[in-house]
Amino acid sequence: MCLSSVALSRVSLLSQSGCWAGGRAGRKRRTQGLGARWSYGLSAMEEIFAKFVSQKISKTRWRPVPPGSLQPAETFVTGSWDNEENSVSLWCIGDFGNLSSDGGFEGDHQLLCDIKHHGDVMDLQFLDQERIVAASSTGCVTIFLHHPNNQTLSVSQEWVGAHYHIGPGSPSYRSAPCTGIVCNSPEIVTVGEDGRINLFRVDYKEAVRTIDNADSSTLHAVTFLRTPEILTVNSIGQLKIWDFRQQGNEPSQILSLTGDRVPLHCVDRHPNQQHVVATGGQDGMLSIWDVRQGSMPVSLLKAHEAEMWEVHFHPSNPDHLFTCSEDGSLWHWDASTEVPEKSSLFHQGGRNSTLLAHPSSNQLNVNQSLISSWLSTDPAKDRIEITSLLPNRTLSVNSLDVLGSCLLCGTDAEAIYVTRQLFS
Repeated sequence: MCLSSVALSRVSLLSQSGCWAGGRAGRKRRTQGLGARWSYGLSAMEEIFAKFVSQKISKTRWRPVPPGSLQPAETFVTGSWDNEENSVSLWCIGDFGNLSSDGGFEGDHQLLCDIKHHGDVMDLQFLDQERIVAASSTGCVTIFLHHPNNQTLSVSQEWVGAHYHIGPGSPSYRSAPCTGIVCNSPEIVTVGEDGRINLFRVDYKEAVRTIDNADSSTLHAVTFLRTPEILTVNSIGQLKIWDFRQQGNEPSQILSLTGDRVPLHCVDRHPNQQHVVATGGQDGMLSIWDVRQGSMPVSLLKAHEAEMWEVHFHPSNPDHLFTCSEDGSLWHWDASTEVPEKSSLFHQGGRNSTLLAHPSSNQLNVNQSLISSWLSTDPAKDRIEITSLLPNRTLSVNSLDVLGSCLLCGTDAEAIYVTRQLFS
């Protein structure tokens, strides 16, 4: 694996002439008469470091920090896709910004170990400090164990054929990609292109619960709503809630986008308000849902120019949300910022609709009605700030993760981007 590293300095907003303007002055621009500010470039970070790894990166995840630890995140895992040989790799970072004796950065991402992975890595999650769960395009679900003493990864457990299609009129089987996983040790929930939901438990050879025909369309992602309940999103714009305490194979609740049934690709639940859910769609739209009320999203935000691949609330500061897209962008949404100018668009039924015009080189327009704390219905409090975290558009940004002040993303440009100064 060929490795090189580069530090990308703070970049500021495009100037009125369309040229790049440097320095702290003018790094943010507030649109006049609108309820949001747009920061284009690295206004929220001192520097972001890129590691070029000669593999397309499909998934990136920070290793959880032990409870009570004051140390920042320093170890992360990546998975690759669309390569001749795919792998799951574990990395460690040091203190960015300090030059080493050889002229490199002491904070350079160091590869600790890796292991071959059969098929594309469709999803990755840490089960605990030492175990990593990977979902494969072959339909397989694998637990990898990290051995810190000799820095190796090994297969701890594997469920082959967890997801599969059944041939029409015959007992023939063909594999179906496992598209999403969520973990709450010792339990692992998986969803797939076959519309199947599996509940696995560590050290059990078979699934402890399977809903074979959970969906007639592809299930793209899954997350826990509460311990016995999960949320899934599918390729026809639906969000479904499933309660494992119920014996039937029907969802307890179905929410749906109206109009064109645009596929939903990602989902995350607010860490403190479990009824608040964010999803991202094939059209780049960000949707905020309140699962207690109605069957439609509370807010719709026209965001990226192509598929939104992941959305994540900050786990300890959930007024901040992060999204990444096929269009090569990585965005930070800050709903805690107060902005004097406000403008709201309220449609009948009390549903908010937010439209973010895509920024050109000379003009950034935002029509904003997303409310503080994501669900408030007081128009006087409308505010949001959006920051583009990468200095230049790249190939698809497939995955991101955020923990404390540390942010991580992986791209089709065969690069991993990391910052440990997200809120500095």
